[in-house]
Amino acid sequence: MAKLKYERPVIKKLNAGLMNKFGTRTEFEPVKHIDGVAVKSLIEKYGSPVFVISERQMRRNYQNAVRSFKTRYPKVQFAWSYKTNYINAVCNVFHQEGSWGEVVSGFEYNKALRNGVPGNKIIFNGPDKSEQDLRDAIKNDSLIHIDHFDELYSLISLCETINAKPRVAIRVNMDTGIYPMWDRFGFNYENGSAWNAIQKIIGSGKLRLVGLHSHIGTFMLAPSAYSVAASKLCDLMWHCKNQHNLQLQYIDLGGGFPSQNTLKGSYLPGTDTVPSIDEFAEAITTTILNFGFKTEELPLLILETGRALIDDAGYLLGSVLANKRLADGRRATIMDFGVNIMFTSFWYDHKISPAQDFTHHTEDQVVYGPLCMNIDCIRESVSLPLLNRGDHVVVHKVGAYNMTQWMQFIAMRPNVVMIDMEQTPHLIRRAEKLDDIVSLEEMPAYLKKIDLK
Repeated sequence: MAKLKYERPVIKKLNAGLMNKFGTRTEFEPVKHIDGVAVKSLIEKYGSPVFVISERQMRRNYQNAVRSFKTRYPKVQFAWSYKTNYINAVCNVFHQEGSWGEVVSGFEYNKALRNGVPGNKIIFNGPDKSEQDLRDAIKNDSLIHIDHFDELYSLISLCETINAKPRVAIRVNMDTGIYPMWDRFGFNYENGSAWNAIQKIIGSGKLRLVGLHSHIGTFMLAPSAYSVAASKLCDLMWHCKNQHNLQLQYIDLGGGFPSQNTLKGSYLPGTDTVPSIDEFAEAITTTILNFGFKTEELPLLILETGRALIDDAGYLLGSVLANKRLADGRRATIMDFGVNIMFTSFWYDHKISPAQDFTHHTEDQVVYGPLCMNIDCIRESVSLPLLNRGDHVVVHKVGAYNMTQWMQFIAMRPNVVMIDMEQTPHLIRRAEKLDDIVSLEEMPAYLKKIDLK
């Protein structure tokens, strides 16, 4: 008979009081499978930790979002936000569904081209476009969204040396009633900078102004803010038509739609507080349709949604390294994944599920990662069943930003797996090896020899 594990007893403070609206305990359900594939088998084959992405959920999210907008508005186009997750297999799932590409750097731009996205179906945002980036975008007839006057003047100057008239839009920031206001990207609506930029573009004769763009924020919880943004972009479009007889082709409301993750500090979970995609679609499309455009003058509506389309399609599978008691008596569970690969731990209280059966005992605990950094904390306080060394867990809704903002710090980045529509897992990004890291380094000859005695 195996020796039973001993854990030192502790005195635990009981907080007596009235029952809250959610009852006295939380029920847990083990997550043993993802899209029909056993969690245990994924870890055995691909190691721990490992990111797992559901192709089925990505396609379902995209189709639902398209349906929400196209049933309300006649001309809609989505553009996949590369910065949200630019693993090629992920991007091409959305491109197969009909999404264009939206990029914010030369690196992302070239990635989209390599993925087979036609140049004229790429939207180039961002404040840092080099001269070569602009030349490539002009050559490929991409949509260039101008962020500031220096970029505008550089583009006009460049067009004087080449025989081309690129398609451009301006990025517009504005007061939508959400504070702090995002005013660092583009030209301000209220102080006249946006209209001034439009005048300069039209007056230059070197560029083709075809659209307007706005990105009002991230993880936006107020559909009404998008209604305000849509109204102000429509106003600029209306003035272009009336004062310059210029009919713009599209308005682009950027991204920012939230996923159902729970923001840190929230009293209620994200599943109860986050507006549905239908609420955003209703606010945006109603505003445009009621603005006063003739049917044939209605602009194409472009949306650069990222997080809301992929967050809940991503999982992180990991294992318990150890348990310990902190100085104040709290239980601490240490996992084999940390904030180096799960950056969104700083933003969200991610749901963590055991991946195997467990006892009915639960305890409030801190969940740490393996890094030698005190900030490596996955959850500051979470009620979980008692987990033992070697047990597995599933972290939910990690598809957005973790695989673009992760760091090679202390530990190397793990495998990423996608489960396809037929419930077959595919390795879409292999785990890093030491050779991958040191291949970028150069050792001066005089440092190659060491002699430790």
